Amino acid sequence: MAFTMNTIPEQPGLLSKIADGDQEGMRQLIDHYSGMVWSLVRRKIANAVDAEDLVQEVFAEIWKSAHRYNSDVGSEATFIGVIARRRVIDAIRKKTRHAPPVSFDEVLEFGSEQRESSSETESEFSSAMHMFRSLSPQRREVLELSIIRGLSHSQIVEATDLPLGTVKAYIRRGLQEVRGLLQSKQSSQSVGEVPR
Repeated sequence: MAFTMNTIPEQPGLLSKIADGDQEGMRQLIDHYSGMVWSLVRRKIANAVDAEDLVQEVFAEIWKSAHRYNSDVGSEATFIGVIARRRVIDAIRKKTRHAPPVSFDEVLEFGSEQRESSSETESEFSSAMHMFRSLSPQRREVLELSIIRGLSHSQIVEATDLPLGTVKAYIRRGLQEVRGLLQSKQSSQSVGEVPR
């Protein structure tokens, strides 16, 4: 069964007990909300061991943060769900940042080592990669996450904290900029002129 904040019956007062240091209240909260937290974590974290560690971190943070709960703002389930989602986003961001370091420079180096390519293709590839390097750091980071690491738009949003519209715009404009630079270079080479 998939757990959501809407399918969990409320156990009002558990967070206020925990804020007072009540360990029994914490045990009751874990019993009551562990299914929901596990479900939220497993939607994004595929590895079961990593997911278990993350669930423990979520409940440790709930223990520390229970005093911040305000019933006027939302339900206990909402408060717990927000903490769980925040922890999941942090874990995805950390994993993305500590992924095997693949950069445009490494791709450029790999591309130049390929002997099957014609020298013309290698030259075009090299030009494109040098143009990627000229992009603004944030636009380049988003393109690296998308093109080199293969992250989806939603994964990039989670990893960078940028809005979805900004991520899409950075990818679209970055590719347009590189395409424009390549076309400009090709047209200048065909007429023997340097672009203005």
